[in-house]
Amino acid sequence: MSENLQKRPPALAGIRVLDLSRILAGPYCTQLLGDLGADIIKVEQPELGDGSRAWGPPSAGGEAAYYLCLNRNKRSMTLNLKSEEGRAIIRKLAARSDILIENFKYGELERLGLSYESLAAENPGLIFCTISSYGPTGPLKERPGFDFMIQAQSGIMSITGSPQNGPTKVGVAVVDVTTGLYAANVVQAALFARERDPLKRGQKLEVSLYECALAWLANIASNYLISGKTPGLIGNAHPNVVPYQPFETADIPVVLAIGTDAQFRRYCKLVDRPELGTDPRFATNTARVMNREILIPLMQALFIQRPSAEWEELLAALDIPVGTIKTLDKVFDDPQTQALKIVHEIQHPTAGSIKLVGSPMHLSETPTQINYAPPLLGQHTAELLEEVLGYSAGEISRLRDEAVI
Repeated sequence: MSENLQKRPPALAGIRVLDLSRILAGPYCTQLLGDLGADIIKVEQPELGDGSRAWGPPSAGGEAAYYLCLNRNKRSMTLNLKSEEGRAIIRKLAARSDILIENFKYGELERLGLSYESLAAENPGLIFCTISSYGPTGPLKERPGFDFMIQAQSGIMSITGSPQNGPTKVGVAVVDVTTGLYAANVVQAALFARERDPLKRGQKLEVSLYECALAWLANIASNYLISGKTPGLIGNAHPNVVPYQPFETADIPVVLAIGTDAQFRRYCKLVDRPELGTDPRFATNTARVMNREILIPLMQALFIQRPSAEWEELLAALDIPVGTIKTLDKVFDDPQTQALKIVHEIQHPTAGSIKLVGSPMHLSETPTQINYAPPLLGQHTAELLEEVLGYSAGEISRLRDEAVI
């Protein structure tokens, strides 16, 4: 590490985030901001806390693995927002924060007197990000929603799966994760906009699971909007690119992802079928998409003749994207995973040493860091009240006695 690198603070150092979110999308967003150096104050309900704390097994040290993967680089404090003093503390924290992230039920913060308008009146520079299920308008705006529901209602499940087995959800909560990524992106854009504004004004941000899922459809949505044709289930194949799917080999399947005509011609030479590369039915990607039912069986008959390792070596040598379908034990044992050092071992207050997947964001001069393990419920309540708001030990004790914290 260079001397210059040591002297530079993290990218978001000095930015305070008041995190009123729970479960996945919001906490994923704030963890990204925390990895970049922001000070994340995670506010939780006394005794219960973030619902993901109970989403196990597996668990470690009394905390669900689900919770642990979303909440590093945060400090937890408990506040009873049903109490007037609890809400007053939120207002004080918001007045001293740069960003507020929330995913309460529709209208709940307004009913508690914690709307953007009321908080921005005291802190005009506040960036207030609401993460909702269906967005701020429309007939479903008040409905709650989880990732699975949105995958179903947004059309994701209608294109995921096979005709034989029917629709299925993506194995990861991709809508929540995508929403967290969009939220982190728009929050940082708002920070940049505030920096350039002569009056240093913040603004209200809206991000919804439903809209992010529709945006995530990308080329599939565009295909429909341009053609008017409703896509169906095509399993592991690609609607716009051929060949782009798994093939059975002499042992285990390989996934082939040929994206250019030049790659396809190199493949044809490799398998001693150069004529396929110039055949009008297959010479271009458009032709291959139109004639996939003819081409894929021809290719499958060739792939079955050799084992996967041989195919992987031969195809990779020609710069043709190829790989095998790995289980997680093989993924984390893979030399590529280990070379990236993406698994971090950190100390947790009750679980001891735990392993987490670290940040995939790499900044040459202000690298991401893990400064806090995922916190215990209310672990930093007294610390934050004293450090941020200047409360005395006696005042903190009174708040605890009165069940405000």
